[in-house]
Amino acid sequence: MVGEGPAEESAADSAERPSRTGVRGSAVATGRGDDGTTGLLYGGPRIHKDDLRTEAYGTVDEAVAALGVARAELNAMAMRGALPGVLAEMPQLLLRFQRELFVVGSELASNPDAWDRLQDGVTRVSESMVKGLEEVLAGLERGIEMPREFVVPGETRSSASIELARTILRRAERRAITLQRQGLVAGEWLIPYLNRLADLLWVIARSAEQGERRAATPARTRSSRRVSPSG
Repeated sequence: MVGEGPAEESAADSAERPSRTGVRGSAVATGRGDDGTTGLLYGGPRIHKDDLRTEAYGTVDEAVAALGVARAELNAMAMRGALPGVLAEMPQLLLRFQRELFVVGSELASNPDAWDRLQDGVTRVSESMVKGLEEVLAGLERGIEMPREFVVPGETRSSASIELARTILRRAERRAITLQRQGLVAGEWLIPYLNRLADLLWVIARSAEQGERRAATPARTRSSRRVSPSG
């Protein structure tokens, strides 16, 4: 009801609220989000956890985790001595993207009233971050044989994990575009960054396959064409 304050709350409503305020001694389980809200970067009013902004930066968080699975797989291969030399730099490259996605998440999670406090490359996506992706993309494309049609992920564990991260990132891009149309994206480079990184992850997945000398499987079963690994 409009104008109803805490003092006018009914006993039934009060009884329905969780009474715990968090786990004693825990810095993580504070209990502040038990009402279904969360805070934004740089303060401001708390928002619901199903808000479009939390959905967007939460999806970015999913992509970070998926890239972590791929990185862990590649690192495990390195420890076994099974990581091909052409893929030696890939774990560090994926870690770079994970860290950059924290910048994306920070921008999406920022209080609009404090956008003037955002810093390029720290809490706001910058043009140089997009250019950095384009440089990596150009270099990788020169080193692989590009498929001539859609391919089915799953040739290697690492490439499949990267593909999963790519599809999650595309969902994050869609969520961010929705926010952009509502004026809730601070800078002009966040959408291009998500788009370019998703493109790049597709190429990285092909590089991972070909680095392990596996051929990409075409999406059409009637096709007899398979892309042979380079090298």
